[in-house]
Amino acid sequence: MRLNELRDNPGANKERKRVGRGIGSGKGKTAGRGMNGQNSRSGVSLKGFEGGQMPIHRRLPKRGFNNIFAKDLNELNIGQIQTAIDVGKLDAGELVTIERLKAAGLVKRARDGVRVLGNGEISSAVNFEIAGASKGAIAAIEKAGGSVKVLQVEKPKETKAKKGKKDK
Repeated sequence: MRLNELRDNPGANKERKRVGRGIGSGKGKTAGRGMNGQNSRSGVSLKGFEGGQMPIHRRLPKRGFNNIFAKDLNELNIGQIQTAIDVGKLDAGELVTIERLKAAGLVKRARDGVRVLGNGEISSAVNFEIAGASKGAIAAIEKAGGSVKVLQVEKPKETKAKKGKKDK
């Protein structure tokens, strides 16, 4: 087989429908759109239209809440960190920060910081300076002789709500 012999499987690429190409083509004149009406015109977008009835996506109640101030943290288990120390990617004697974790390949993108979780076991005394840690992770790290310093995550500035009308 050579490069000039490469072909798609039969039926992999479907020919596009050529409309409005004469009455003998079967899709001429009205191009398969029928006679008159809104849908026969161009520029019509009626997704979710139910003939004047309230559409289902508006009848159903909205659920949930999307916190726009939520922090997007990388999650790491202490077992993953111990494995990286055993392999030699991380040095247990140095302070573990987001930059060190990124250099070791444990974190791809920094996002808003790193949160350490307590899954796995850690035997090395490691000092962390990170955005967050679970209670179990902090207990396991301190039991191994390490420490955890949780950095202050910047909170958004609160706006004062307007109270009533202005006094005259």
